[in-house]
Formats: sequence, C-alpha cells, structure tokens
Amino acid sequence: MRLLLIFFFVNYFPYTTYSQNLSIESNLEGLVMSVGDSFKPVTNLINPDGSLSTCKNLIYYNKKGVFNVGNSISVNPSTGELQANEPGIHEVVVVCVGMDDGKRLSRTYNVKVKYSKTKSIDVKISDNIHSGNYIPYTYNSITANDILREDFQLEIKSSNPEVIFVNLNNDLKAMSPGSSTLSFKFDGIEINKKIVVQENPVNTIFIYSKMNKIKTGDVVELETVVYDRNGKKLNNITPKLSYSGISNDKSSNASAFILGNKFVADISGDYIINASYGNITNSLKLSVSDRNVRKDIIKVGTGNVFNTHTSDAWFFEGVDGRDYGISGTWGYNGVAYFWDVTNPKNFKKIDSLVVDARIVNDVKASRDGKIGVIAREGASNRKNGIIILDISNPSDVKVLSEYFDDLTGGVHNIYIYEDHIYALNAYAGPSKFDIINIKDPENPKKVGSFKLGDGSAIHDIWVEDGIAYTSNWKDGVNLIDVGNGIRGGSPSNPVLISNYLYESGATHAAFPFRSKSTGKFYVILGDEIFPDGVDGFAPNKTSGFLHFIDFSDLENPLEVARYELPGHGSHNFWIEDDIIYAGMYTGGVRVIDVSGDLLGDLFKQGREIASFNTGSENGFIPNSPMTWGAQLHKGNIFYSDFNTGVGALKLLESSPDNSNVNQVKTDQTFESALGVKNLLELFEYLASPPKE
Repeated sequence: MRLLLIFFFVNYFPYTTYSQNLSIESNLEGLVMSVGDSFKPVTNLINPDGSLSTCKNLIYYNKKGVFNVGNSISVNPSTGELQANEPGIHEVVVVCVGMDDGKRLSRTYNVKVKYSKTKSIDVKISDNIHSGNYIPYTYNSITANDILREDFQLEIKSSNPEVIFVNLNNDLKAMSPGSSTLSFKFDGIEINKKIVVQENPVNTIFIYSKMNKIKTGDVVELETVVYDRNGKKLNNITPKLSYSGISNDKSSNASAFILGNKFVADISGDYIINASYGNITNSLKLSVSDRNVRKDIIKVGTGNVFNTHTSDAWFFEGVDGRDYGISGTWGYNGVAYFWDVTNPKNFKKIDSLVVDARIVNDVKASRDGKIGVIAREGASNRKNGIIILDISNPSDVKVLSEYFDDLTGGVHNIYIYEDHIYALNAYAGPSKFDIINIKDPENPKKVGSFKLGDGSAIHDIWVEDGIAYTSNWKDGVNLIDVGNGIRGGSPSNPVLISNYLYESGATHAAFPFRSKSTGKFYVILGDEIFPDGVDGFAPNKTSGFLHFIDFSDLENPLEVARYELPGHGSHNFWIEDDIIYAGMYTGGVRVIDVSGDLLGDLFKQGREIASFNTGSENGFIPNSPMTWGAQLHKGNIFYSDFNTGVGALKLLESSPDNSNVNQVKTDQTFESALGVKNLLELFEYLASPPKE
C-alpha cells in the first residue's frame, strides 16, 4: 500500500509540477524479459546539454499493479528491481521526486515479458479407463529457466480414434475397448503414451439425497452406488454428476454448481441431477425455492467528513460504558477524529489529534477501551511508525508514546491483541510485521517479528485466538501462530502454520470465520483491484471478490465459495453470527448470509440480505460511494467511506417493499417538472387543449 501512496503523491496531488528542462533515461527502454527473470535498471537524468546527472530520489512502480503487487511484474519501489511473473507488455513508471527546484519528472517504459523455451512437458492420465467415458488428464511444462507453466494448449493426436477420440477442444473420449497411442506436442517437445481402454463394468447406478426440497444456496450432499451385471457393488468407480433444470423465473435460465458430490442451486426451479458412467445413467429430481433473506436497511446517522478522504474507522465501548469511534484521514494533514456514537442518530465529533503524517490509515482501540493506536504514513521527517494513545476519556485523548523503530517506511495496518500491537512495515526489504509489547504503553518494546520472502508484500493483519492472519497480495494469506500453541508460537516467536494463495494475486484482507451453523472453519480473503488505476479526485472502477477458503484441514485448504458483486471490488469486512458486513468500495455496504454449508457463488444464490449506498451529494467526490469497511457494534452497522466520513446503519426485520419502486415519491416532483401540484392537476393539465 505504500506504493499506492507514492502513486497518489506523484500523480494526483496538485502541488506537484513537472520539470521541463530535464529528461529521464533508463535501460528499461526496449527491455525484454522471460518469466522468472529479474532485472535491476540503471536510470539517469539527461540535462539540456546532453550530460548525465543522477536523481537523489527515484521511485519505480508497475502502473497497473499498484494494488496487485507482483501478479504480472513486481517492482521494488526503491531500487527498481523487476521480477517477471507473467507474460505480456507491462508499464513500468520511473519518477524522480524531491528535485532541487521542488519539481518532479516521470517517464513510462513498456517492458515485454515472455516465456523462455520449453525444456520438457509432463502429462498425467489415469490408468483405470473404461469405454464410454471422457478421459481426465493434466499437464504442465518446465521452461529452460525451470519455470513451471500450465497456461498453454497441447497438440494431441490418437493413433486409433476408434478407441480414443480427440475432439477440437482436446477432450479425450474412450470410445471402445482396445489400445491407442496418444502423442502430446508443444513448443517442439513431444511425448507419447500408450493407453488401454477397458470395457465399462457398470450396469446400474443409484443416486440418493437426504433432501429433495431446498432453497437457493443450500448445499445438498449426493450419494451414488454402482453395481455390475452380477449385482456386485463397485467401490472404485465414481459416476459423473451433472444437472439440467427449469427456472421458476421464465425470463432466466436455471443455474447451479456441482463440486464433488455436492450440489447447490443459484436460481429457484426444478432440477434433475444426473449420475452417469459411460452410457449408464440415473437421475434425481430436486425442487428449489428462493432463499428469501432480503431485509430493509436504513441510515441511522452520519459523521460527515467532506473536506478530505476518510480511511479506516474503529468503534468500541469506552470505560464509561458509552460508545465511541475513531476514524483516520487520507492525504490530508495527519488528522484522526474521535466520535461519540452512543446515540448513532447523532454522531458527535468530540476530539481530534493532528500528527506529522499525510495519512492516518489505520486506527484501533483495545478491548477494554483504554488504549488506542494510530498508524502513520508520509511523515515529513520519515519517522512514521505508530502513536499509542490514552483514550480512557475520548473527549481528551492523550499521546502516551511513539514507536517508529524499524517502521520508518510507514505503517499501513495495525492490530491490538493481548497487550501487543501488530504493526505492518508493508514494503520493507523484506516485508514484515513487528510485534510490540504495550503492557507499559508509555514504554513500548518490540518482542518479535515475522518476515516474508524477498519480492513479497504484506498489506493487512488480523489476530484472533492466538493466530495472526496476514494478507500478502500475490502470496495469499499466511496463518501464523503467535500464541495459539498449534505450532508452539508466541509473540516473541511467531511460527507459520499454513498458507493459501490464488491466481489473481490480489489478497488485500483476510478474516477467520467459524460457522455457527456447521462448525466449519473458513478464512475469507478479499481482493483489491483497480483495473484502470487510481484517481484521488474522481470516481474509480473497482473489481475483485471475497474468496471462501475451507481451512478445516490446515494442511489442505480448499477454496469452496465466493461472493462476487458484479462491477464492484472489496475492501474490509466484519463477520458475526453467520452474517458478513462488507465494505464493497463502490458497491457500498453489503450484508451477506453465510449460514449453513458454503459452496459456489453466494451472490447468485440470493444470499445478500441488504445493501446501502454510502455516497453523498456533498462528499469529497460527490455521489460516489467508496466504502472501506463495516463493523457491527451493539446492533448497528458502523462504516467508513473514503469520500463521506463515517456512519451507522440499522438492519430491520422487515422485508423490503418494492411495490412502489416506480412511483413518484413527492408532489414537489410534479410541481418542479410540470408546474402542477398533484395528480388531479396533472390529469387536468394533460386533458386541457394547448394554448394558442
């Protein structure tokens, strides 16, 4: 995230100007790399007379990778060292800041990344193949620089198509008993495999379900039993499951998802579940109704901050039993605001604190409401770090201490857990989090640290039950023992438990979730992606979604579900009583039902309970919601919005009434539009002849 701040400062703040008398020259010009290669550029300034000079403060970044560090090409902001991770043309920006005349200079280079020559290919095919079935297979290749590659298509030929047929999609179908030799070619490499097809032994399939009437989003476990011609049960054969269906809504198609032996429907209707093995089939009918979880949500109150961007917020009960909130600011002058939200209809700004920082990105309060901590970025003296506060009286906040040892690069996220602060030095070399003991908050002491590998970046941290969850962009999520005991870890000796990463490489936030209804343990990961980059003064496009990772087996995590809001990306979220309260950036606040077993696309399944647009016509960017997070506190949903400040919502038990959605809401609408005061005057107006 520090890279993002540099991106904003360099590109969007109005006090920066370009230097017209110099130019940038770098050996990034025309650079071609192979996936897996690294490159450290040499960059100079060209004076008007053609002589060379150096820039004291050079900054490098991947133009399209500010929020998605390293997925395509990772860039060290300070040294410019590139790591090629994905083929394509990638824009690398070089910026010289802090020049003698106070101006800055930038230049964009196109860096081409390609795969190196293939060294070998590997194909794996089951040796238990029966006629009438498609043949599953997997393949990959190793490049000349030992990079594993899977994103390519083989050229496949069968020596006997009557035994194994290869279609245009490279699907392999066992047509009849016999043998055939398959050849697999790619990039000049060829391997051959002789495949034997056996006769299909299956004569009968039975398919069962414990439920036949379900709701969208309900996960149904299916059981199949297979017998041969002699009535003997076959235990080593698993039929393929598929479905067909008719939607209750005649304007849409039936939609569902099958994973293993589990089925879940997105759309209500009647479904036929088919179990087949070769030409032997059987089926089961399921009736699916709508989930019907929608509820009304209303705005209770707001704490408006329209003159600047608002960052994260935290709400808590104070030592006096009243309710309070802390919110940070982004790109302003280092202000943190303190709010009394005991009556959420009336947010009261009761104190503020100004620190040396451009950004107070994260704020937290201890469980007992006595200690607060704020994170600093962009300090003028580069002593960023954290500031520890006495918030026993939030109307008169006092600074207890500052801590910036080895955190001068800027602290983006923090967490307080059992007398320790977990502080991220997101773009250190390497990235890490430090663990700072605050039992004596006036004398904080570092007791431990956890480092990621070179080229990695860490964005967020959450600690629960002695386990720290770190969000590491392209490196996914780490689960780290900091006192749970599962790996013998402690604050002074953090130990890695498990890791999970996924293809998009945009892991921005991670929250643990133990389902109350099923007991299953998940870690929910949120993407942060800005497809068109970021503009601090205009609406932005966001994308990405929530990934639900089943961590019931810590050694073998499995991604089972997603919540993807079309056209909007995620930021931070809160989970309580099998409900998620999510800040979905341009999608506002979303409330999501995550009860029961989870599988497939939760948005399509109608699990969204409510939504609210947090934008304001008076916002820093008017009418542009940019929700950073939501937090449930004493029955109210508190949120922070990048463009409007903070606020509170209330989820009602009633279902929304959509019967009047297209009706005119006020008589003033008629008067302003047509000069009539009500419907009667409107009819008279329409019936009267035009005036000459």
